[in-house]
Amino acid sequence: MSDEISTSAEAAEAAVLPCVHEVHSDPDACAGLTKVPEKLQKPDAAKSPARWAYERLILYIQNFEQQLDAEHEVAMGFAGGNTGVLRIEGMGYFDPDIITFYGSEPDGSRTQLVQHVSQLNVMLRSVPKPREEEPATRIGFRLASDLQQE
Repeated sequence: MSDEISTSAEAAEAAVLPCVHEVHSDPDACAGLTKVPEKLQKPDAAKSPARWAYERLILYIQNFEQQLDAEHEVAMGFAGGNTGVLRIEGMGYFDPDIITFYGSEPDGSRTQLVQHVSQLNVMLRSVPKPREEEPATRIGFRLASDLQQE
């Protein structure tokens, strides 16, 4: 038991700090998110809901890509209708509440999804890379690098 006493300000700050917790049926088979990078652990009341969603999606995309083989890339699947799959080639946000995904469909058609954070529902999917002779693209690494530079 800890005898440490927190002020109300410290308790409020701790309540908004990002944390992550996952449980999987086979803990050896799935490399889930295990921690939030230090830079993203700092509370920031100035962050919009779009920024919060953007940063966390980057972590999920990067983690998903780490589990892929060299023949597959990350894409998004959509629920409902015949909207198909978007190979993720870019991602951004527009404060205070819009997330944007840029990419292409399996036939090469350019696509862009603009989504309100309250409607955010993303399914990450593994899709074969479009050109066998080229290495798989890893957008998660580029997105995470961009966060570190800010």
